[in-house]
Amino acid sequence: MQTTLPGERMDNAPLIKELDFAPFRMRVSTERYHSREFHEREREKLWMRVWQVAGRAEDIPEAGDWMEYRIFDQSFVLVRGRAGEIRGFVNACRHRGNAFCEGKGHAARFTCPYHNWSYGLDGQLLAVAKPDFDGTTEEFVGDKDKLGLIRVPVEVFGGFIFLNPDRHATPLSEFLGEAAEFLGAYKCEEMVAHGLNVKETIECNWKVVMDAFQEGYHVQGVHPELVAAMDESMERYGFFGDHSIATAPFGAAHDAGVAVEIEGIRNLPATFPAVADALPRFEEFLGEHRNGEGDYAFPEGTTPRLLLQQALRETWTEKGLDVSGLTQNQLTDNQFYLLFPNFFITIHAGEGTFISSVPHPDGDPNRCIWHVVNYQWFPPGERAANKTELVEIAEDDHFPYFLALEQDYEQMEHQQRGLRQGMLQEMALTRQEVRLAHFHAAVDSWTEA
Repeated sequence: MQTTLPGERMDNAPLIKELDFAPFRMRVSTERYHSREFHEREREKLWMRVWQVAGRAEDIPEAGDWMEYRIFDQSFVLVRGRAGEIRGFVNACRHRGNAFCEGKGHAARFTCPYHNWSYGLDGQLLAVAKPDFDGTTEEFVGDKDKLGLIRVPVEVFGGFIFLNPDRHATPLSEFLGEAAEFLGAYKCEEMVAHGLNVKETIECNWKVVMDAFQEGYHVQGVHPELVAAMDESMERYGFFGDHSIATAPFGAAHDAGVAVEIEGIRNLPATFPAVADALPRFEEFLGEHRNGEGDYAFPEGTTPRLLLQQALRETWTEKGLDVSGLTQNQLTDNQFYLLFPNFFITIHAGEGTFISSVPHPDGDPNRCIWHVVNYQWFPPGERAANKTELVEIAEDDHFPYFLALEQDYEQMEHQQRGLRQGMLQEMALTRQEVRLAHFHAAVDSWTEA
């Protein structure tokens, strides 16, 4: 009996022309991008209550490995315990509140450098330095069991460490809901950062970043070189709680013809490097359909996109990646995931580009920190050698991204300057930007609660 794959639901999700737009508010206020009052409301009602990506499990692989996660002026410590579990704690000693961790490192226990109180990897208070009088620890500390580090909810999904500052948060699985079923099939936990892993400041609100990657309407103006490889008219949409998914097939139907579609596929490695491994097999398949004059003659139902899918499935399977949970479309097509509030990934078999943005720690709503990572699948024995470590760019510097990402970076700063203009009260969204309407409705549901 054939098993239904989760991705089949997105394969058959509604096209833009089939969507019911009645529930969507296609006007969005601009004050949310620059207002300090709105920024503070987001801090308290959204960021201090929502699940958010705080790191990757691969970054703290051994017991005792730890790293710091910051959001606004709040600091947390993520640490791998002796049994392999990952926990999260408030980065403050229970004695006098000293922040005892910065950056990342390895420790058998956490010892506060102020007064030498020490804590186990499970957060329990282990020992305190006695003051200058003759007494027992219990006499001047009290119940040690009640003075462990303050724990916060932490869970791992797809290799990503999610943290929630709200100690009473619902489980991550409940928060992600159905969206997790779709993303889980890609085996993100088996991927590593490869080639690009950068954090830097952008002069725009964090939501400008999230907006930019939830619509393809800007491709024609900002990324003209990608037009040949994408067909926005065939984009499909799925909405799952606060999250959303869209798909856009490569080369599905272009008036320019088969040659343009083939060339678009050949150029894919410029944006998706792992596709290069499958191109030799793709060229073999193409050669089987070339006639004596050098032209391509495909039988009914065969397209260059289908040949690329076959080449990718064979190539990844041979390398050891289990792609049995992916549909044909998930092998090649752009799948755009937005896990609310700030987890965006463009993904297909074997690789993905992850983008997140968080408010800038200086409190200016017109600035944010973005994190861009290319993830790629490698066999287990090759992952460590292919892993790219995080690069954090200084405030007065800039990282040279690949073409499409550099174009987005520049455009987002231009947009923020326009959004700050006092006479512009709202944005008018088009139907192709329906995911933005959904996203901002979710923002409102948290900030107005």
